[in-house]
Amino acid sequence: MNITQTVFFDPRGHAASLLNSQRRPLIPAILNPMLVPQFADVKAIYFDLDDTLCTYWDAAKAGLRKAFEDHPEHGQTPERLLQEWAIAFTGFVETIGKTHWYDKYCESGEITRVELMRRMLERVNIFDDELAYRISHTYHVERQAALELFPEALEVIQQLSSVYTLGLITNGPADIQRQEIQKLNIGNYFPHIFIEGEHKIGKPDERIFRMAEAAVSLPPENLLFVGNSYKHDIKPAQTYGWQTAWIRRDSDVAPSSRTGKPEELPEGATPPDLTIFNLQELLSESV
Repeated sequence: MNITQTVFFDPRGHAASLLNSQRRPLIPAILNPMLVPQFADVKAIYFDLDDTLCTYWDAAKAGLRKAFEDHPEHGQTPERLLQEWAIAFTGFVETIGKTHWYDKYCESGEITRVELMRRMLERVNIFDDELAYRISHTYHVERQAALELFPEALEVIQQLSSVYTLGLITNGPADIQRQEIQKLNIGNYFPHIFIEGEHKIGKPDERIFRMAEAAVSLPPENLLFVGNSYKHDIKPAQTYGWQTAWIRRDSDVAPSSRTGKPEELPEGATPPDLTIFNLQELLSESV
């Protein structure tokens, strides 16, 4: 098999630092069938985005801390507000899909982001909508600035995209997820992108997986899903007949002062086809 090598150059500092030099041959790679024999049947790969390809929760934690530090008029320590925000976040996301907030959340991250800050401030007896807006705005700006790909992600995406059709299935507001993809400069690698906010359907709903199947005209046994959440990524993909690779990133959801750690397999749950800690573990030798 003859492969024509092309040269890829990415001007972004964090991406260029992944390479031994600023210019490096792009060498296609395949999934490693020695790890999972049925990976030889895979023809398309869908990825989750946040905390699979990029450092979302680390960026969120950095953004929250900077926002709390930049607006000291609340009179609380950043650690206290981080704790209260996490409580407000957990309660909000558990019910949002069943409330009037869901349509607003799908369209724009700002509305629900401000509401979360308002609820956080209420927990410390501060009732100031303007302050909630200012903190929310700073948080958004700082979170986006801190967001980056994991060190190995770009090269793995480059290599796999030369062999397989790639796609994204990601939960979150339409505008925020599109901003992330643009900021990370990875959209060109993913011809098929399914965002919860654009369809008002998110993982683990079966419909979003079936839409992804139809987009590539492939049966589920020829599809691989790579994600960091067992509940939202791995379990539903298994249920709908996909092959699965679970990347166990250090995570801290919702952000707190604790050190993040990988999610554990729930008791009695079906293990994924492959468990990895780095995306490079997906790859075989160059073809």
